[in-house]
Order: sequence, then structure tokens, then C-alpha cells
Amino acid sequence: MTDLQRKFLGLGQRPALILVDVINGFTNPACPLGSESDSVVSACRRLLDVFRSKRLPVFFTTVVYRNDSQARVFRQRIPALNVLEPDSEWVKIDPRLAPVDGETIIEKQWASGFFKTDLQQRLEAAGADSIVVGGLTTSGCVRATAVDGLQNDYRVVVAREATGDRNLAAHESNLFDLQAKYVDVLALRDVVENIARLPTGSGGNPGAELGVSSLFALSISLFSYVANRI
Repeated sequence: MTDLQRKFLGLGQRPALILVDVINGFTNPACPLGSESDSVVSACRRLLDVFRSKRLPVFFTTVVYRNDSQARVFRQRIPALNVLEPDSEWVKIDPRLAPVDGETIIEKQWASGFFKTDLQQRLEAAGADSIVVGGLTTSGCVRATAVDGLQNDYRVVVAREATGDRNLAAHESNLFDLQAKYVDVLALRDVVENIARLPTGSGGNPGAELGVSSLFALSISLFSYVANRI
């Protein structure tokens, strides 16, 4: 069977960076969910630096379980997830990638950064036209977030060296599959160079330097999001 024909889409003029679950629980091998991720953290730092230099939107995700009913079946299947409690050090962003003022942390309970969160509304309010995804792990939350990015009609680029997995075979096979169908998987150097060529943006994330119209759009989007969950 031959591969599907596909087009390279690349990024738009205002991409957003989504760093998926670069939290202590995943970057510290002392946690039952963690693994050695220094090279991934370093690559994510390069992405952060270039996005910040261009004043483009930056989002982080973390996983937090605030009650026993959240993601009940997922946690039954992977009991180690239960360490991700609200006051735990494991749910905090790795200090090497610490968010700065205006950068949003999205709390999630499942794999995708979009599922049952307001990430889509915040991307829309920030004026993002495409997304760059990095983080942990390639076969789980990175893949789910990247695919959902496409399903929300964003061009998606995954920076190869800025992702990682506990299992190298899973890492490589998922990058291969993502590239085959859903996103552009690019070398970190190419992503950084592409971002560096963009004009410097006019502001950061929602809640930092938004104008009245953007704040209004975010308010309406968040209202719809909350209403749909009630």
C-alpha cells in the first residue's frame, strides 16, 4: 500500500507555542511517571526563547486531578496518574521552562490539551493561526494535542527534538504517523529559523496585553465553553 499524498503546510503568520506537560512529574525520573528528559527540556527552551523574542502566544499544559471523579477510567488504567494532585510538586512546570507573566497554563485531565479545556477559545482570542507543539510524551499527550489542533483547523508543526517518550520505538513510530497524516514534523532548527523570520508580534497571551475586542471575544468564548459543560 502506498503512502497518502500530502502537502506541506508549515506555519502561518501568528503561530502559538503549546508546550505539553513539561511538568516535574514527567521530566523528573524520581516520579513514577517521569523519565530522563533533559534534551527535550533544552529543545523546548529554545522554542520558548524564540517565541518570546517575537512576542507570540505561549501556552503550557499540566495534568491535575482535583477529585476522584475526574478521568476515573484513565486513572484506573494508569494508577501512577494519581500522584498528580493539586498541591504536588509533580504538577508544576519544570523550573527550567517556568512561565512568565502573560503565559497561560492549561489544566487538563486527559491526553489532549484541547479536551474539556478552554485552549481553543484562548488560541482564538490570541489570534493564533497555527501552532507549534512540543513536550511530553510523544505517543500520548503530544500526539493527542497535535491531532486535536488539526481537528480545530490549525496548521500544526511538531518540533522533533522538543518531544520525547519513555519508549524510543513509540516516539519514532508516532512521529512517523503524525507526519504521514496530520501535521508537519520538523527539525527543531528549522522551526526556530521559521519563527525567527516572522515579524515581531504586538502582544502576548490573553490576559496580558489584549485589546478590548480580543478580551470581549475571549469572554464570549469562555462563556460558551462553561455553558457547554454545565
